[in-house]
Amino acid sequence: MSHSNTQRMLGYWQARRGHRLAPLRASIDPADFADTMTQAFVLGRAGTGAYPLRLAGALLDDLHRGPLLGADFIALWTGPDRPRVQAAVEAGLSRAEPVILHGQGRTLEGGQARLELLLCPLMDSRGRVDRMLGLYQPLSPLFRLQDKAIERLYLLEAMFASGEAVTSPLRIAAIHGRRIA
Repeated sequence: MSHSNTQRMLGYWQARRGHRLAPLRASIDPADFADTMTQAFVLGRAGTGAYPLRLAGALLDDLHRGPLLGADFIALWTGPDRPRVQAAVEAGLSRAEPVILHGQGRTLEGGQARLELLLCPLMDSRGRVDRMLGLYQPLSPLFRLQDKAIERLYLLEAMFASGEAVTSPLRIAAIHGRRIA
């Protein structure tokens, strides 16, 4: 079960989508979700695996201690989790379906906070799904971070808003040069 703010943003996205594959970027009005605007963000897609933050609310900047505008979304995650996060973003964009990432933010000093990130695909005026409207929702008290910056995000789970798990693409495995899977 997702946080109520996540559910509201998902409902907003669905209402704006109407009968289209995804809502038009131009149809999104930040005033419609002013109460969670500090938690909102927009991801662009500069290419596979490159997702610059086109907009980042004040909460994201505060939690990561710096302006995130232009930062690569994948770089916020730990190295081992980056392929799974990339697979989730690409799956959401290609299927034009919202994705929910459950993660944990950690500080260098060991502070931790649980987070839920909603990624909702957006379409440009030519019908290309090329951006994602996001929501960065804390699930645990932020005082656990002890007023320190989140250095890395750790992915706990990636799923479509429908509840279906996002799976990573299959890879070929080999032992001693012999393909086994």
